[in-house]
Amino acid sequence: MENNITKAKMEELLVSRNTPQVYEKVKVSRVGIAGLGGLGSHVAIALARTGVGHLHLVDFDVVEPSNLNRQEYRMRHLGLYKTEALKSQIEEINPYVTVTINTQKITKDNAMDIFQDDDIVCEAFDLPEQKAMLVNTLLENRSDIKIVSGSGMAGYASNNIIKTRKVMKNLYLCGDEMNGLKPGWGLMAPRVSICAGHEANTVLRLILGEEGV
Repeated sequence: MENNITKAKMEELLVSRNTPQVYEKVKVSRVGIAGLGGLGSHVAIALARTGVGHLHLVDFDVVEPSNLNRQEYRMRHLGLYKTEALKSQIEEINPYVTVTINTQKITKDNAMDIFQDDDIVCEAFDLPEQKAMLVNTLLENRSDIKIVSGSGMAGYASNNIIKTRKVMKNLYLCGDEMNGLKPGWGLMAPRVSICAGHEANTVLRLILGEEGV
């Protein structure tokens, strides 16, 4: 089994899995991901495996041991910036995806500059006030941008209450919208992964022109 796959061969494989009509749209798309924890790191990996042409990863944090229970990192990444660690993960999966990184904290003052070239942005922050800041800033200043956000994925409640809802024209919300962090009810890999799947699939649907849920 060969260890290296040419770009042409990789594209041939993705076309055979995704169909030509899908892959032609996916490979020229660009998606920004704000926050690379349990939600954002899983979304990024799923989109890389799908063949999204350009991923823009933004986070300021480093990989810590407490991240390993639910995030797409390995022990060898401990101490590295999440942007750099996740970029290296994606390169191992599909080195022909273009990955750009911003290793900085997103604020109301810089959010527009950071995401100015992204058509779709995944919001994957932990704190409600950070989520609101990013969503409000982007939607208030860009009528064309689409945002996929997450809310309510903590604990081990039913799989089936995690859903995707179209909140308004360009805002989609994934999660159960009620299960946040509390004592004995932490962020765990299974439900975080389910919510990440909702976000990644919503992004794919938007890339393909499907705006309903």
